[in-house]
Amino acid sequence: MFKVIPCAAGCGHTALSGSTTCAVHAADPGKEAARIAAYIHDRKIIKDLNAAGLRFESVDFSHRHFYGCNFIRSEFSMCLFTENLVRMSFFDFGIFTNCDFSKSDLQFLSFAGSTLRNCTFENSELVNINYGGAVISDCTFNYSNLYNSRFIDSVIELTDFIDCNVKKTYFIKSKQEGISFKSSNTAEAVFELEE
Repeated sequence: MFKVIPCAAGCGHTALSGSTTCAVHAADPGKEAARIAAYIHDRKIIKDLNAAGLRFESVDFSHRHFYGCNFIRSEFSMCLFTENLVRMSFFDFGIFTNCDFSKSDLQFLSFAGSTLRNCTFENSELVNINYGGAVISDCTFNYSNLYNSRFIDSVIELTDFIDCNVKKTYFIKSKQEGISFKSSNTAEAVFELEE
């Protein structure tokens, strides 16, 4: 798991990997994002990386293995995460626009409080993922395994879950509009708590 090293500015956030400050207090956050992207590009396996609060645009993160990484409050626009393997990593309160996570194996992640717009998670293993409180719009999860994931208190609009495994997937208190669960096993999902 990433090391929690306090930002030298004393703000309470954690310092970025390879830096003494967090993204907010970095002299040049864009340069820090480019440095982290280059670090990822040069490796197939990325462990214990702290890239919280950075902005990434049109970066190819695909075909990588991430373990114990921190991308909390980060922003991703038009980024590729295809055919990734990711374990025990955090994307909470992030913003994802036009990103592709298709054909990935993502397990034990958190996207809590994140905003996902026009993203695809098709043909993926999405097991034990927390999407609690997320705002999800114009996304596709088709042909994916969402076993034991959580969409509690999330807002889901114009999104497809076609032919998905949603066994033990929790949609409690989620607001849904324009959703398709066609050919998915919704009888095994949890939409409300039993009393």
